[in-house]
Amino acid sequence: MLRYFASLSAGRLVLWCYLIWYLCMVFLYFDSSLVLWISSLGMSGIIGMALLLSTSAKGARPDGWTTFRLFLMPFCVSSYSALIKGKGFILVFPPGWRGNLIGLSCIMVFLATHRILKIGNPAPPHISQTKP
Repeated sequence: MLRYFASLSAGRLVLWCYLIWYLCMVFLYFDSSLVLWISSLGMSGIIGMALLLSTSAKGARPDGWTTFRLFLMPFCVSSYSALIKGKGFILVFPPGWRGNLIGLSCIMVFLATHRILKIGNPAPPHISQTKP
């Protein structure tokens, strides 16, 4: 698991930062409305299936993690939208400094941890496949 986090690409780092921000805002603005979460699951199923169909090549399907993300992202987007509605958010940012500081701090801790892990677990050197 540590090696996975140490070897994250820039794109995957961004996705993890999105998830951390989402989780921080869910923690701060949680709404126990069952309708909100069931609606988000429904949207996740409908949109996730459409994304899966649009990314599946003939006879080939995305790997498990990719499929999971295709369903997770619509869930996060729809639940996030419902959670922040009417709370004064600007784009995805809460109106007060506290929520922004908490979200940013969690992301910074994650990025610092990634950097430390990357230094402690350098990528193996690339071995070229040259023929004699």
